[in-house]
Amino acid sequence: MGQVLDRSGKELYNFQEVTQQLRLMFQSADDKVRSLKKQNQILSQLAAKTIPAGIHCLSLRLTIDYNLLPPEKRRFPQTERLEDPSLYHYAVFSDNVLAASVVVNSTVANAKVGKEEAAAHLSPLHGIPTMWFLQNPPGKAAINVENVDEFRWLNSSYSPVLRQLESASMKEYYFKAGQPARLSAGDSALKYRNPKYLSMLNHLRFYLPQVYPKLRKILFLDDDVVVQRDLTGLWEVDLDGNVNGAVETCGESFHRFDKYLNFSNPLISKNFDPDACGWAYGMNIFDLEEWRKKDITGIYHKWQNLNEDRALWKLGTLPPGLITFYKLTQPLDKSWHVLGLGYNGTLDHAVIAKASVVHFNGNMKPWLEIAMAKYRHYWTRYFKQDHPYLSSCSLS
Repeated sequence: MGQVLDRSGKELYNFQEVTQQLRLMFQSADDKVRSLKKQNQILSQLAAKTIPAGIHCLSLRLTIDYNLLPPEKRRFPQTERLEDPSLYHYAVFSDNVLAASVVVNSTVANAKVGKEEAAAHLSPLHGIPTMWFLQNPPGKAAINVENVDEFRWLNSSYSPVLRQLESASMKEYYFKAGQPARLSAGDSALKYRNPKYLSMLNHLRFYLPQVYPKLRKILFLDDDVVVQRDLTGLWEVDLDGNVNGAVETCGESFHRFDKYLNFSNPLISKNFDPDACGWAYGMNIFDLEEWRKKDITGIYHKWQNLNEDRALWKLGTLPPGLITFYKLTQPLDKSWHVLGLGYNGTLDHAVIAKASVVHFNGNMKPWLEIAMAKYRHYWTRYFKQDHPYLSSCSLS
């Protein structure tokens, strides 16, 4: 026993060296986990923001068909109804023809008033949705597709955000910085380089009275929503002199203004309450008459100019929306608009079933392979699956 103990004593490890080696192994494993998490985030963003091959195929087929049409057949019927303020008007700004078609189909299908009293307005960047809706008109509802480039008044001399999007600093921010450093800068840096922030479609919502000068009210819908109930009751909601009717999203300590705005900047801290409740874009009823009286677009321009260096908020439309409609937003009952189907897998199906509008906000859009299967049927039931191009483009 003595000999064994003597030998073991001579062969004992240096515990300090062992501890140091274990620490190095732990640090290496931790770095590897962080790297894999970052890679997962990058791949998730790519999966969420890249146009699926099937939708790209569909867009090309529709573009060919549209360009082969003679000019006189590119017009929609009933265009005179599109400026009738007594009708129920809905606006969707989207380049995604499938998403836009589901919004229009679900809205018209669930309308209890005569379908001829509904008017849908689409504003894409190109004419692809025009061809789709010429081939697949939404029943008796009037529809119009007006490309953004047809808005001659919308230029960089009028719109601060358009001028900023064309600036050298914005191009540097998006396209010329070193890729590895940018992608390792953190979740928020990755999120704010989403290509949608470069699209004027994302900011067109701040120009509704200019786009629809003869309308009194309009319902704005994002292209990742599905309508499940009649929405005409929103026109009867008393906005109490406010401009925007929206569902609030704040809880006891989250989704308040301090999450979206930089309250370390005195321009923000002096003008806004950090505990003010946030609200959701995606389903908003806008009083365009009050909008014009209060010069809402002018308020938006003022703050967009002040944020040229992105010191007040990062990119996106919700932060400037919260600022622009501050104390001008009327809370709606939460059953009008249920959010989270694009990221939250724990939503109560009973709550979803009772919702007038369900919103696939988040990365897991229903037209993507990464969508949550448990929610996808809410979208596919309004998806026109018998169109021949859908099968040939593997979209059935």
